Amino acid sequence: MMIASIVIAVCFIVMAIALIAIAITVSRVIKTVNRVEEHVEPLIDKVNAMSVQGKEMSMHFTEISSNLSTATKYLAESTELIREEVAEVRHIVSSTALVARDKVDMVSDTIDRTHLQVVQTTDFVQTKIVEPAREIAAIMAGVKKGLEVLFAPAPKQLDQAYMEDEMFIG
Repeated sequence: MMIASIVIAVCFIVMAIALIAIAITVSRVIKTVNRVEEHVEPLIDKVNAMSVQGKEMSMHFTEISSNLSTATKYLAESTELIREEVAEVRHIVSSTALVARDKVDMVSDTIDRTHLQVVQTTDFVQTKIVEPAREIAAIMAGVKKGLEVLFAPAPKQLDQAYMEDEMFIG
């Protein structure tokens, strides 16, 4: 029995040493965990802050996405309105161009007709008024000369003596 008591006592001593070793190891592990916790805690705070910022950024991105979606919708509507207006303006311009072309043709025809009428009127005036007026003027000049000859005073006799100045032809 004695041996058993010694073995039990040795076992208790070994167990006490093992428990002390375990207690020292656990104490060291706790100190290490506390030091790691002290170092990790600011990182956790930073991660929490980043998480909050991430949530805020997510909310802002959601708002921006919503605003961009609305802006894109309005831009598409505006683009469609602009296309319609451009189509109307093209139609107006093409119809205006056709009308202007017709008016230019009409003015050109009017100018050609007016020119032809001026030429015809000039020819008519030339043949019916100016040429007969010249002929009448020539006839009248002939009649006038004839009347001057008929009613002229009698010529001077050649046997008269003329003064030297009268004889000068100059």
